[in-house]
Amino acid sequence: MHEATAEAIFEQKHLAVHSMQNQVVIITGASSGIGQACALEYAKQGDSIVIAARNYDKLKKLETALVALGAKVLSVAFDITLDEDRKRLIDQTVTKFGRIDVLINNAGISQRSLAKNTLLDVDRQLMEVNYFGTIALTKYALQPMIKAQSGHIAVISSIVGKFGFPLRTGYSATKHALHGYFESLRAELHEDNIKVSIICPGRIKTNISINALTEDGSTHSKMDEGTEAGLSAESCARQIVRAISSGKKETYIGGKEILMIYIRRFLPGLFYKMILNIKAT
Repeated sequence: MHEATAEAIFEQKHLAVHSMQNQVVIITGASSGIGQACALEYAKQGDSIVIAARNYDKLKKLETALVALGAKVLSVAFDITLDEDRKRLIDQTVTKFGRIDVLINNAGISQRSLAKNTLLDVDRQLMEVNYFGTIALTKYALQPMIKAQSGHIAVISSIVGKFGFPLRTGYSATKHALHGYFESLRAELHEDNIKVSIICPGRIKTNISINALTEDGSTHSKMDEGTEAGLSAESCARQIVRAISSGKKETYIGGKEILMIYIRRFLPGLFYKMILNIKAT
């Protein structure tokens, strides 16, 4: 009996490991930062990877590194605000690999400006990239996933999708919107065997602050102190891949700033006092 049980457990573990291999994974915003690091993590475990971003030269450089790790790769020049690009990304993936197992909605842009000074067009741009572009791409990806009755959608949100933060009004609003949409979507897709994971990074050492929009739509072009001291993109990516593989519905990744989520939830009075003293960078 003991031997049979041990053998059954071994077989279950073997099947679980096998099922995590040879996935077809789409990653948007893959030319740098978290997206690039996630692509490298998936390549290490033998998956087929579709990398998409606006900078095609950076994608091709990443493709070389992924192929060297043994991955099958498709690089797609992609602007998330263009519907033809969103449709083409999904069509080319299905044409090349026949299916989509995981979609990681990582493309996005941040903000560094006070609301009173920020042009409405900047708020609209943030929403167009982070929210509308993301859900529009997801709608295209759902078609083959629902047909296959299988798939996993992950969206890279932020801890400011859980609470507001100075100089991030528009950005925080887009992330709050993503939470509402994808939590609702998760419930709708349960019967189709499609999972949804919301990933909430804190301070991660990437170019997010450098590329962030300012009040007039120009780029911030500075590395924030908090971002500079943040968790590495590689460590973040490892945690993202584990969270997706284990089917987690929501995951928080970062340093001590993650505590703010729990303070906001359980000690709101303290949170409101603390947020006024946080250096808004």
